[in-house]
Amino acid sequence: MSTTIPDISAAIERLRGGGVVAFPTETVYGLGADALSEAAVRRVYELKGRPAVNPLIVHVSGPEMAARLVAEGAWTHEAALLARMYWPGPLTLVLARARAQPSGGAGERGSGGAVGLVVPDLVTAGGGTIAVRCPDHPVALALLFGLGTPLVGPSANLSGTVSPTQASHVRESFGAEDVLVLEGGACRAGIESTVLDLSSSRLRVLRPGMIGAGELAAVLGRPVEDAGVVAAGDGPLASPGMLARHYAPRTRAMIVDAGRLDETLRAYPAGAVVIARETLDVPPPHHCLEIRGDAQEYAHFLYSALREADARGMSAILIVRPPAPEDGGESPLWAAIHDRLRRATTP
Repeated sequence: MSTTIPDISAAIERLRGGGVVAFPTETVYGLGADALSEAAVRRVYELKGRPAVNPLIVHVSGPEMAARLVAEGAWTHEAALLARMYWPGPLTLVLARARAQPSGGAGERGSGGAVGLVVPDLVTAGGGTIAVRCPDHPVALALLFGLGTPLVGPSANLSGTVSPTQASHVRESFGAEDVLVLEGGACRAGIESTVLDLSSSRLRVLRPGMIGAGELAAVLGRPVEDAGVVAAGDGPLASPGMLARHYAPRTRAMIVDAGRLDETLRAYPAGAVVIARETLDVPPPHHCLEIRGDAQEYAHFLYSALREADARGMSAILIVRPPAPEDGGESPLWAAIHDRLRRATTP
């Protein structure tokens, strides 16, 4: 079953009424609401159980809409260049946000003289920056162009749990009365976007993803730090994806080296699920889930494998350590995969 034009129309009406719609992107499914409506954004936080210090990515239809969300002068040449290179696509840019005028008017003038769009403080966790992205999926873009306003779109799951890459995953977390789910097939990338902080002179990747820091540095002609930041303290986060424990199954999960797998399995006599890049002959009651292929295929299937492993209800999930980032030509993506695995296995 795929999304139709009447489905899109119904979703837009729901969004205009302050409702919540789950929509597919090329990365993961997003939990969408009107980014300019504080009540709608609050509903997203409530449904997810998301900490108020964790900001939301704002999805836009393109650079023009993004430029209206940021402060005067914040949509720089570098932001425009990256948007031209990678949007629609899996790159989120963090920039200084637009602020309401002291008079409480509709907004300030943004780049190119367009009237600015001011999101509620809840979207940015009260911080001075905003994260913006243009998703690469026809359903998501149809929503954005049809609605005409930006959408918040955190992953359509309960906070901290494994992100959804299929519509059925979303329905496992939310009822139809709370969330209208649009079908879009399995997400192509399978892990969340790269988040690049452009809000200061020090360029940092706050969350690794499909696009690596080295590639971004080559495009911009200056260094980009591959930070992979873990949040410290209790204040507002600069970006989503910075919590130490995130993307995590309910079952205890850990990363193990292939040479220690047999020893680790003996610690779980009631059974464990092994996730590996090849079919391993594990003795019962253990079970092996295989993710074959390169880094792109591993990323594509990772969250589905974690969900399947979780559903088996065994004592543990043992993830055989995939190649280290320095082991191959696709190192940026392996770095992102290792980031997700570290957070998913943090106690």
